[in-house]
Amino acid sequence: MTKFIFVTGGVVSSLGKGLAAASIAKLLEARGLTVSMIKCDPYLNVDPGTMNPFQHGEVYVTDDGAEADLDLGHYERFSNSIISKDSNITTGKIYYSVITKERRGDYLGKTVQIIPHITDEIKRCIKKGAREGDVDIAIIEIGGTVGDIESLPFLEAIRQMRWELGEHYAMFIHVTLLPYIKAAGEQKTKPTQHSVNKMREIGIQPDVLLCRTERPIPKEQKEKIALFCNVDREAVIEAVDVKHIYEVPLCFKKEGIDDLILKKLNIKKEDHDLSEWKNYVVERLRNPKKEVKISVVGKYIALPDAYKSIYEALVHGGIANDCRVIINKIDSETLEPGNIEKLLGDSKGILVPGGFGSRGILGKVQAVQFAREKKIPFFGICLGMQVATIEFARNVCGFKDADSTEFEKETKHPVISLLEEQEHVTSMGATMRLGAYACKLEKGTQSAKAYKKDTISERHRHRYEFNNKFKKTFEKSGMIIAGKNPQTGLVEIIEMKDHPWFVACQFHPEFKSKPEKAHPLFREFIAAAVAS
Repeated sequence: MTKFIFVTGGVVSSLGKGLAAASIAKLLEARGLTVSMIKCDPYLNVDPGTMNPFQHGEVYVTDDGAEADLDLGHYERFSNSIISKDSNITTGKIYYSVITKERRGDYLGKTVQIIPHITDEIKRCIKKGAREGDVDIAIIEIGGTVGDIESLPFLEAIRQMRWELGEHYAMFIHVTLLPYIKAAGEQKTKPTQHSVNKMREIGIQPDVLLCRTERPIPKEQKEKIALFCNVDREAVIEAVDVKHIYEVPLCFKKEGIDDLILKKLNIKKEDHDLSEWKNYVVERLRNPKKEVKISVVGKYIALPDAYKSIYEALVHGGIANDCRVIINKIDSETLEPGNIEKLLGDSKGILVPGGFGSRGILGKVQAVQFAREKKIPFFGICLGMQVATIEFARNVCGFKDADSTEFEKETKHPVISLLEEQEHVTSMGATMRLGAYACKLEKGTQSAKAYKKDTISERHRHRYEFNNKFKKTFEKSGMIIAGKNPQTGLVEIIEMKDHPWFVACQFHPEFKSKPEKAHPLFREFIAAAVAS
């Protein structure tokens, strides 16, 4: 029978519940347990697919085509949990399902209410996403902060689940904050006490407190927290700030949280260390042999989470090459002919990530041209491939007005155009080309050398595509079509002749990169940058 761990947060947002949940999953897998993971988001959007990246951060895409919260990226990077469309539950999904059932007559004339109908639907979705019966432990992260009105139905649902499952089959881990007041020279426990009291008001008593802090917690402070929050002394876990997020599992291991969880859930498993993680991942992050500067030229640079998976995949590429990656973040709107050399001149590699809309496109095109002409290793992803195509068409093929129909509908040279199946789409949500698609690689290309295989599968999220009408012209001018979808012939990867490393792909390889197993393209991109 699957056992459940519910992770909640209090005091403030952005405490790192997703990282905490992912790190716990890593520790439990090291103990030989199988784990599934779910993120419950209390917003009314059905998914984050239509949200502005500046507001929500990146949209993570699963193999089965779900647009999901970025915390699912942490889950996949840290654990072996199978992440799918059922791994992200939103208030929008819950209400949409309940209202659809009501309109269909499923409730047989009953008054539809928050309790039991909404909470029952939440429980049903949690059990489905948890793959109940197929895994040992399901970790459920509840988004938002305790005290928010919108998260109350989720908290009531997990309260009911704890009651239904019994003492050794469900537990609560509450992530909270211990602020340090510099003027007083003290850590303050009162916000944590208030947060736990709020949980207890709605019927939830946390079993473990993960206390986020800038400084180690003195023993007397732990005693105080345990006493006033009604938890065991050993259940007050110090979650001190670390330099690298991949150190978090080691910190939690040192605090003994895995032993505590197994004790609470009445599970007996042999202890195992994290020596491979420590010696390969963390040690290379702390003491790399080399260093390389990579410039990321994007549209959403102002918000770090907008390119979260990109940045992490670059770090993974660095780990694979025993190299520290210094990420130089450049807003593409600031790039102009007069400052490109200043902003990009000392870069050992240039990466142009995805995005939507015409804002900042000219800067991205100029970044591609700079990388191509200066022979700097270049990596384009999604929109990055599209602007690389536009730049090549304008400056190599001589099509000065070449553009994407996303930006200029009347261009005479639409080298990037709308997918045929997208032409009559009017709804915005979940209507793009989403999820995993196959790609056949051309032998001898940089991509084939990186993957070391003929056919790959990668995740997509886009509406516009390389226009195959220009394919022959591009190839005659020196572009290499390195990968195509075997069913449709759509171009998935382009490369450049006479360039040390120039690869641009329509898919999102960053979603399949892990710290101990860097994605092949990121690994080889960093290797080329180090060698340049």
